[in-house]
Amino acid sequence: MTTALIGLAGQVGLPILRKILEDKLGGAGGSLAADVIEAVAGRVGVAPDDLDAVINSQPGVVIDAMREVERMAPEMVALYASGLEYQMAVLQAEKGEPLWARAWRPGWMYLLGLFWAWNIVVLHIANAIWKIALPAAPWDILMSLTGIFMALYMGGHTLKDVAAKWGQAK
Repeated sequence: MTTALIGLAGQVGLPILRKILEDKLGGAGGSLAADVIEAVAGRVGVAPDDLDAVINSQPGVVIDAMREVERMAPEMVALYASGLEYQMAVLQAEKGEPLWARAWRPGWMYLLGLFWAWNIVVLHIANAIWKIALPAAPWDILMSLTGIFMALYMGGHTLKDVAAKWGQAK
């Protein structure tokens, strides 16, 4: 799909879109390129996976959508760049913190990984080798710990926002 869009962008003279799609800006997966493809597909009114069929059947509709996205492209690149700057600033800020202040995330990840490995693999191997009946950690507690960690680490602000809105609704 990307090659068809690159070719179309080159034919119509949309240099910013072509550069974004060719270089796959945004890391290995090309998150900025994926955003551009999604924006074009949204303007056309199809899913990104169905964009190829529309390029072949109605190239004019796709070209119009690409022109609209081309006008938005500088803003998209600026937002992407500011996101990268923020990520780098957070990494630099964390470098200055003491080890104990920044080690809670990987520490919890390893601890949870150990708990899951114990419950799923190690416990059963130990019970089979030594012919004993070591108890497994309760699955509900393991799921709760994992859920709490994921909510705080991966979505703490989302959880906070939901709680705030829920509190306002009452």
